[in-house]
Amino acid sequence: MGKQSELNTVLVTAYAKAPQGSAMYEVYKHAGIILEIDPKTNLIINAELTFLADLTKDFFSRMLVGYDLSNGIDELIQKVEKHYFAPSTNSVIVALKAAYKRYIERLNQVK
Repeated sequence: MGKQSELNTVLVTAYAKAPQGSAMYEVYKHAGIILEIDPKTNLIINAELTFLADLTKDFFSRMLVGYDLSNGIDELIQKVEKHYFAPSTNSVIVALKAAYKRYIERLNQVK
């Protein structure tokens, strides 16, 4: 086994119920989001969501990576609403809000 490197990031996950009748619901039942965040800068370093299409996964990765959570989540939610038109829009927003809340609460516990 190789030498483990020091981790400087955290993983935050959250889920929201997917809309019934959508492909996401049929496969996953939930919209899931995983954010890798640098707690020193509050920047999203990597992101993954439970979507079927690689294009959608890539689209959200580009939207989320580099976002500074120091400024809150509202601007990011507005980006989702402006650029993502799908039945699962609300599920993605709920999952994003839950992930942000979990991150902030955990950050405050560690301090």
